[in-house]
Amino acid sequence: MAVGPVSGAHLNPIVSAADAIFGGLRPRELAAYALAQVAGGAVGVLVANLMFSLPAVSVSGHARSSPGLWLGEVVATFGLLLVIFGVVRGGRATAAPFAVGAYITGAYFFTSSTTFANPAVTLARTLSDTFAGIAPASVAPFVLAQVVGAVLACTTIRYLWPRVGDAAEVVVLPHESEREQEVGVG
Repeated sequence: MAVGPVSGAHLNPIVSAADAIFGGLRPRELAAYALAQVAGGAVGVLVANLMFSLPAVSVSGHARSSPGLWLGEVVATFGLLLVIFGVVRGGRATAAPFAVGAYITGAYFFTSSTTFANPAVTLARTLSDTFAGIAPASVAPFVLAQVVGAVLACTTIRYLWPRVGDAAEVVVLPHESEREQEVGVG
């Protein structure tokens, strides 16, 4: 809700990629968002480390490497996309921020991986050698699991809502400039 008018609430490269698949983002926009998402995640971790009087960067040694954790990421990512697209296709786009927050909170407890479900977050957490961190060697399988979850979700979404592309413009919040153009301002 806070950054929707600025970025369209794009905080996750997987969500942005799914949005692009269904016609909501162009490839160039997707690339720009992904770079911003990774940079934003890194800055967030640096600030969090400093808040807790830790070095700004401390590479994580927390290995997260098992089939159960990877399956947890498939489930987490699949569910996240299903919630987002299901809420939108159900005509309740304004509930999306609450539904996503509730899903991520719940999935933290019901998935073995504690729900990263976001490649930008996964990469950023390599910069924190805390319980929340992930060792750099563990990143590739986590991101691969997230991609598998996204592919399964996009396939399911296309099956459940064959006309999902018709709502591509409202899967994420429109930018403020897009709203201004719609009402003739600016």
